[in-house]
Amino acid sequence: MSYVKNIRKKIGHDPLILVGSNVIIENKGKVLLQKRSNGNWGLPGGLMELGETLENTARREVFEETNLHISNLKLINLYSGKDYVFTLDNNDQINVVTAVYHTNQFKGVLNGNNEETLDLKFVDPKKLPPNTEKEYVTYINHFINEVQKYD
Repeated sequence: MSYVKNIRKKIGHDPLILVGSNVIIENKGKVLLQKRSNGNWGLPGGLMELGETLENTARREVFEETNLHISNLKLINLYSGKDYVFTLDNNDQINVVTAVYHTNQFKGVLNGNNEETLDLKFVDPKKLPPNTEKEYVTYINHFINEVQKYD
């Protein structure tokens, strides 16, 4: 059982601070988006398990959601605060602290055939699908405006 599921059994839907990682995987100027099970687009990533580093969380989640092995992760930024407080569809309340990484080094055959991923595609980061979730738009825009210009 995952750490979060175990804690949720004890506290129900009460607010919980969660830590996770997302990754901007870049290929020829495009970024990999994941169509999540709710039908919205976002970046591959997820929540930390006990004993993991943020980098290991990023690698594990990307593999689980995309079948890609990633390397050479570069930390873009840490995100937290009032803009990262959410109530999920199941009424769980979360306050997320997220490490966002970038890489253009990956191996494997892209495959999103799992319960968390409906589709995967590389897209122009300046032309995101309209149903891209706000937090991921923020991460990608920060990458374009603050990080990419210095690479």
